[in-house]
Amino acid sequence: MNIRPLSPELAEKARLELNEDPKRIQSDIEHIKEWIAKQPHLRARTDDQWLLTFLRGCKYSLERTKEKIDLYYSFRTLAPEMFLQRKHTDTVFQEILASGSCLVLPKKASPVAQSVLIGRPGVLDTEKYKVTDFMAVTNVMQKIMLLEDDNTVVAGARFVMDFENVNMAFFFQMTPTLMKKMSVYSQEAVPLRFKGGHYINVGSGFETIYNMMKRFLNEKTKSRLHVHNKNYEEMYQHIPKEILPVEYGGSGGTIAEIVEYWQKKIAEYSDWLEEDLQFGTDESKRPGKPKSAEEMFGLDGSFRQLEFD
Repeated sequence: MNIRPLSPELAEKARLELNEDPKRIQSDIEHIKEWIAKQPHLRARTDDQWLLTFLRGCKYSLERTKEKIDLYYSFRTLAPEMFLQRKHTDTVFQEILASGSCLVLPKKASPVAQSVLIGRPGVLDTEKYKVTDFMAVTNVMQKIMLLEDDNTVVAGARFVMDFENVNMAFFFQMTPTLMKKMSVYSQEAVPLRFKGGHYINVGSGFETIYNMMKRFLNEKTKSRLHVHNKNYEEMYQHIPKEILPVEYGGSGGTIAEIVEYWQKKIAEYSDWLEEDLQFGTDESKRPGKPKSAEEMFGLDGSFRQLEFD
């Protein structure tokens, strides 16, 4: 079995919070592999470490793990704009990465601390880049985190969305359909423990998007959202200063240094990311009724339009 051993601190957290039993891991992974092999519609990774990420994300419920794997790969087929809009080798992808609009902080606050992601869409030119371009970059970074970062998988992740200099063109791209896809993906498909969302430097247009987005979220997710605006001290109560970039009052390196770190990491994973593009579903081969985008993301008529004051 090809998996990384956890640190003693994370192993104890996994035991207490995820029901992890080292004696069961191999048999559970084999069970999931056998199940995948019997699904004619499903093209999924079967690396031990990758499947363990889904087991941990589902607290070792085998049925939930199967459902999440199926849904995760269904997104590749039914919402390709969220994953396949830009490959990691595309010029646009590299430009967005270099802009520092998507950051995953390399530092952790403690051996059992959560990971922190920062989105800074306001540094992008909305005439040139789409929201889905931005999402394609964050999703690639997220995949790498799920594969290699045990803190992310066991302890979970928080995100910070910095809306400084975000213009209305960005908000107009956030259609109800896209918000529905984002909410289904984050809450039901990705094996990531969401521990908190933090919004800073918000301006006009934000409240409309924020209130609309919350209509698609479950109560647990909504309870973990925090709007700090300019109150960084309040944010520091959730995310320690020492892991944040210098530009946010922290000591976790500069944005430029974090960008360089991720440019190198994505380059290191280039072959893996290229291979990963082949996975997904063939709905024509799904036993029973094929899944459709309308079924998964269909909207009530009242959700189809956004109105901005």
